[in-house]
Formats: sequence, structure tokens, C-alpha cells
Amino acid sequence: MERILSVEEKIRKAEEIYNRRNGNNYYDIYYNKTKERKSPSLMKRLIKQIIVCSLIYCVFYVVSNRDYYLSQEFLNKAQEFASKNYFLNETYNFAMGYLEKYIDFSKDEEETNVEEIKPNEESENNDNTEQIEQDNIGGEVEEGVANKEKTQEEKDIEYIKNKTNFILPVEGKISSTFGWRNPTTSTVPKYHTGLDIATNTGTIIKSATDGKVVLASSEGGYGKHYKIQIDDIILIYAHCSKLYLNEGDEVVQGQEIAEVGSTGNSTGPHLHFEIRREERLIDPQLILNI
Repeated sequence: MERILSVEEKIRKAEEIYNRRNGNNYYDIYYNKTKERKSPSLMKRLIKQIIVCSLIYCVFYVVSNRDYYLSQEFLNKAQEFASKNYFLNETYNFAMGYLEKYIDFSKDEEETNVEEIKPNEESENNDNTEQIEQDNIGGEVEEGVANKEKTQEEKDIEYIKNKTNFILPVEGKISSTFGWRNPTTSTVPKYHTGLDIATNTGTIIKSATDGKVVLASSEGGYGKHYKIQIDDIILIYAHCSKLYLNEGDEVVQGQEIAEVGSTGNSTGPHLHFEIRREERLIDPQLILNI
């Protein structure tokens, strides 16, 4: 019994007969059409090359400036920027968790506060020390001779304390201190830029100093928060439930400015209190002496 051809087979059969009668090689025509591939245009190749070159440049730039990109200043800025968006904050926490497997940031932070001493300077310092000890046998070392040069943090703390005096903005329990920590919640940053004082929602927050409100906002990971400025010093009061003041308002020390809450990226009611000088973070406990 003769097999019935499908429609597709009939079409192909007809094409073969047509090409055979016209002296065409059907096999070459058919398979050349199926295998034909258009080469990418010059513009597409150019765009790809630009992208590849840009990526290579970025990698070399980051590697050559790795000291800055691994510095505390850059990490602080990245954390502040990431806190304004949940997705960015998640990405930042993931990246920091990955980098911490290979980089000991706490060690780097300690090393940045120690000035490098050249070999010849070290020998000169040792000779000077021995001479001082010989000159002061049986007596006290003169004041200031053995003093080390102050770190930037020590200079900032001294400057801030001389600029203005502080009071505790709210009474409560310190739930998180300044610096590196190991949070149990993924949304909480591993590097803490301020001091958390936990207390009941609605507790009155008082201004720690005099100053001017340069920002009153409810956006970002800080939730409802203030930035209050005294010259080049910025104080941040974050995660509030209510704000009493507006941008441009002048405040005096002890004035009631807000209420404790848990807005923004927060796991419970507390005041996040932050101190900065020229965008350098300062441990509030070293200023408040608590």
C-alpha cells in the first residue's frame, strides 16, 4: 500500500522537482538557507568592545585604588547610601558578608590609626628615647616628651568637646554600640554608624546640643529622622515616631524635638544617635562619656 505523503513532504518533493528541472542544486540551496547566519553589525561589535574595555578599566581602577575602596570612610558612605533603599541595603549586607570572609576590616581599622615609621626614623626615635631616659634618671620625664601624635579620631573628639557640650538625648538601655557587630537580622547593617538607646515608643527625645535643623525627613533606612548641625558637626536622631520640628528651625540644648519610635530599618523602638564631623563618624559614647 502506497504511503500517504504529508503536506510538508509534498512541498519538499515539489521543490526538488522544480530545482532539478531548472538545474539547481536543491541540497545546497535548502541547507545554506537553514545555516545562514548574519554576522553582527559593525555597530554591535563596537558597542561590545566598548563595554568590555570599560569593565577592564573599572577593574584596574578599583584594584589600583583598593586602599580607598576598603577604607572605613568609603564603607561608611556606602552603608549610608545603601540604607536609603531596601534592595541596596540587602546587596550591601551580602557583599560585606562575602568580603569579611577574606578581609579582616577590624584589623585594617586598627592599622589605619597607627602611623608608619621608617627604619631610619625608628632608630632615631630609639636613640632619642635612650637619651631622654639617661637625662631623667632619678626624675620624672618632662611632660609632653613621650606624648604620641594624636589620631584623627582623637582630634575630632577634642574638637567636638571644645565646640559644644552634650547631654543624653534620651534615657534608656544601650542596645547597640558604635562599630562592627554581628546582627541576627539580615536587614541590620554589620557596621553600626551610631549609638542605639532602646526605650518605649513615644518617649520624648531632647536635643543633645544647640544647633539648626538642616534635614527633617521620613525617607530611607533612618525612617523619621533629623540632621541637626553645629558648624561642621552633624547630629542624627533616627527611627523616631514623631518629629516636632521642621527644616530651618533653631534648637537649644534640652529642647523636646521628637518621640522614640521604630520607623525605617529598625527591629524595635529606640533612638539611633549619630555624630559626624566633616562626614567622619565619631563614637557617641566617647562624646557622651557613657
